[in-house]
Amino acid sequence: MSSPRNIHDRRLADAWATLQAHADSGLPLDPDASRLAFADPEFLLRRETRGIRFQLELLKPDLEQQAMGIENTIVVFGSARFRSEEESAELVAAAQASGDEAAIRRARALARNAHYYEKARAFGKLVAHYSASKEPEDMLFICTGGGPGIMQAANRGAYEGDGISVGLSIALPMEEHANTYVTPALSFKFHYFALRKMHFMMRAKALVAFPGGFGTLDELFEVITLVQTRKARQVPIVLFGSDYWKRLVNFDVLIEEGVISPADLDLFQYADDPETAWEIIRSFYRL
Repeated sequence: MSSPRNIHDRRLADAWATLQAHADSGLPLDPDASRLAFADPEFLLRRETRGIRFQLELLKPDLEQQAMGIENTIVVFGSARFRSEEESAELVAAAQASGDEAAIRRARALARNAHYYEKARAFGKLVAHYSASKEPEDMLFICTGGGPGIMQAANRGAYEGDGISVGLSIALPMEEHANTYVTPALSFKFHYFALRKMHFMMRAKALVAFPGGFGTLDELFEVITLVQTRKARQVPIVLFGSDYWKRLVNFDVLIEEGVISPADLDLFQYADDPETAWEIIRSFYRL
């Protein structure tokens, strides 16, 4: 006599069991026409199924964040190369011991910018402390690209402030793993930059851009463009490190040449310390 079925039994467990059995046995997942389509990596990785992979990268982090109560985030961007003051000092010492002039210059540049790491760390802690006493719907969570440098610093600050934080990593040769301060259940990895960018904006209530390189500029100007064109709601955009940003981008030239309006400069503000950046966000939302 067959055993009674539970109405809550999962009906699709066999798909996972098939994959698990192959993995446990060390069997290669060769093309197999008889395998269930959604349990067939060879099928899912075809060029023609790219649209399905887009959907999966959109859906998985969304559902997991809903389950963890993540609805409002403050996105922090910045250089993946910056290090803490302690680590930067060690790198300078090691470079000087090697006698390599190029290495010494790089190490000194990192040391010069280490204060940004410490300030991103302090900012992450401010956000975590604020949210600790709030109801779930009013909490704000740090969200970063999950990598090293400024991203690690912001996640670290949230961790040290007894909070949880999100990491949206991208599969890159130079960044194999998310930093250790991202909350494990909120550490996601993406293949597609486009889907990762969507997730940055889906829950973002503010953006804080620390000094960084191409990746930081890419994210920053995409957000500014989305807000300028009203494809995204207005959120506080904070350029952290006024000297860096004003030396890097002469926004007045854009006005002089007529390619943006003077009012477009109101889309962002500058800050040079964590408290000012946090106050800009608090003032915007009257927190």
